[in-house]
Amino acid sequence: MNFWEYLGSRHQQLLTDAYQHASAVFQCMVVATVIGVVIGVVTYRSEWAGGVATTTTSMILTIPSLAMIGLLIPVVGLGVPPTVIALTLYGLLPIVRNSIVGLRGVDPSLVDAARGIGMSRVAQLVRVELPLAWPPILTGIRVSTQMLMGIAAIAAYASGPGLGNEIFRGIGSLGSKNALNQVLAGTLGIIILALLFDAVYVLIGRLTIPRGIRV
Repeated sequence: MNFWEYLGSRHQQLLTDAYQHASAVFQCMVVATVIGVVIGVVTYRSEWAGGVATTTTSMILTIPSLAMIGLLIPVVGLGVPPTVIALTLYGLLPIVRNSIVGLRGVDPSLVDAARGIGMSRVAQLVRVELPLAWPPILTGIRVSTQMLMGIAAIAAYASGPGLGNEIFRGIGSLGSKNALNQVLAGTLGIIILALLFDAVYVLIGRLTIPRGIRV
């Protein structure tokens, strides 16, 4: 059976795995974005706090993904929980770092002007600082998403959802006639999903970032 015949015979399962893979990455990115931006907002005014936040999230990223999931299994069990926790933690660094950089890069005169017209601290943050910091934050989200697309494949080790199951089945049956097809199908599926997500982020950037800021 060649690769195209394999895709034809397994297309329903592959579509299901691809949907689960995309869904897991999307949901974890939403959580990681909220947590990462909040950490950035809380720490960007202090060099010490910002350094601690960046260093901590950097240390998390140095933990091998297989080891991370293996350590989580005894605590939260198999399946979705270790996948969600691991992906969320791995997605934090680019978002935290870019949130801090973006917020620190806002022109202080604009913040002073907002304060001068009577805006509260929260209003300054929501209406002035975060919108101006949005381009680097969005870049951090894009980077995190690309990383998580690949890392999510390791979730199959803990019976997690996604295209990693196809890859692991192929690796586990090396030598069989469809082993290479399974690995190739899972890998190409992840690449296609990563490209689709990135295209969506480009569109979001064009819709949400004013032309003057993009330039």
